[in-house]
Amino acid sequence: MTVNYLNSLKSLVTAAPCCYQCIAKFSLVSLPFSKLYPTTLSENEGFDSREERVMSVFKQCESMKHLEQLHAHVIQTGLEQNLFVMGKIIVFCAVSECGSMDYALRVFGKIENPDGFLWNTMIRGLGRTRQPEKAFEFYKRMQVKGEVLDNFTYSFLVKVCGQLGSDLLGKQIHCNVLKHGLEEHVFVRNTLVHMYGMFKDIEAATHLFEEMPKSYLVAWNTIIDCNVYCGRYKEAIELFFRMLQSGLKPDDATFVVTLSACAALGELDIGRRVHSCIDHTGLGNVVSVSNSLIDMYAKCGVVEAAYEIFNKMKGRNIVSWNTMILGLAMHGHGDEALELFSKMLEEKLATPNEVTFLGVLCACSHGGMVEEGRRYFDIMRRDYNIQPTIKHYGSMVDILGRAGLVEEAYRLIKSMPIESNSIVWRTLLAACRVHGNLELAEQVRQHLLELEPDHSSDYVLLANMYASAGQWNKVARVRKSMHIRGVQKPKPGNSYIGFQPSMRLEMESTEASCVH
Repeated sequence: MTVNYLNSLKSLVTAAPCCYQCIAKFSLVSLPFSKLYPTTLSENEGFDSREERVMSVFKQCESMKHLEQLHAHVIQTGLEQNLFVMGKIIVFCAVSECGSMDYALRVFGKIENPDGFLWNTMIRGLGRTRQPEKAFEFYKRMQVKGEVLDNFTYSFLVKVCGQLGSDLLGKQIHCNVLKHGLEEHVFVRNTLVHMYGMFKDIEAATHLFEEMPKSYLVAWNTIIDCNVYCGRYKEAIELFFRMLQSGLKPDDATFVVTLSACAALGELDIGRRVHSCIDHTGLGNVVSVSNSLIDMYAKCGVVEAAYEIFNKMKGRNIVSWNTMILGLAMHGHGDEALELFSKMLEEKLATPNEVTFLGVLCACSHGGMVEEGRRYFDIMRRDYNIQPTIKHYGSMVDILGRAGLVEEAYRLIKSMPIESNSIVWRTLLAACRVHGNLELAEQVRQHLLELEPDHSSDYVLLANMYASAGQWNKVARVRKSMHIRGVQKPKPGNSYIGFQPSMRLEMESTEASCVH
């Protein structure tokens, strides 16, 4: 009964509107979702009470199977043209993680007079699919039908432009935003700032942000995130302290993005100041914030502090485990990293993913544990059905290369089901240099010439190997090839990352803002 019912419903959704009447012959009694609401309707029951009863059930809806059953009940009660009820169905399809935009499209097609909310929800949902450009088809249909284009319409479209990375399309939508007088709307302005950040046009993003008459927390978070995305970590930290000076209280999102900037710069001192702010705001128990603190301390080399935060966490997710495992592995604590991984598996505290195994393979690489690396590489594929990415293969090449097993590493690259990149080949070339395998290095170099013929380090590595072997004619040949192709060795130089004294004073004067 259940299978036939669901199959009939699916055919009804795509059939002519008159066929909707046929739904009345189906009973919901045998379906597991039916216990949530009565299956019979009183003849005297009013339209409003039917709507209220149906709406109360949406809170219990957890899957598309539930939604399909509920949709059948909606049709049976004659509410299939009720925009409020149908809006709930489309929102579930468009926004829920277990939703289906294909189903939403079929349902939307049967609504005679959809309102602006339904149009906007469809655009929002399509923007979350693998083909976000389809959102613009609905945008065009809205224009043709003369529907009102509001702040939600353009906010969703601007977000899609950012996802697509389409600079030209984004600017066109921005022009339409201006035409409709919506640029000053907070929601639209924040999305525009984010879009230009995704285009790495930080000047435009900053200009839009600075033009805001009043910057709310979301705006500050957005511009800080844009600067981090564009690699402007120093500017991101400066904005954080500017925000504190303005009197705004940071939230978990603020701390996460600011800590990522500290981690990228290796700015331990500032990271600790941000940590102090977190303690004063009481957000230290938020999992995402704790994860960011672990990442910051690990990348700044203070693994002990990272481990202390990890151990104090009351609730951990897979990101927590991955960050701690990778942090230990990167700083030479391979045994501790693998021990932590084993604890996670034995106590079934989290299910490992592809990032987890990257950390594990990194631990094996830094610890010189070849057999363990092979074993975990096989476990990843066999027990967890995780297909290795280029990064996993690169880690295995590094493990084998460090151990001097360069021939095996070469065979692994050649047997990969995916095409290798220059980073993997360059890892093997460096291993050949360390272990003096000149013959294999020449083969590897040929592959690199096909991928990146003008990368200076490849020429230098090979020339050094020829020099070590006393083959000076070949050294001269490599240098001549560099000259002909215009490849130059990078000039040695000095680098310094720091902050002006004025900023240090600003930090000290604003740190107290976290307390209040």
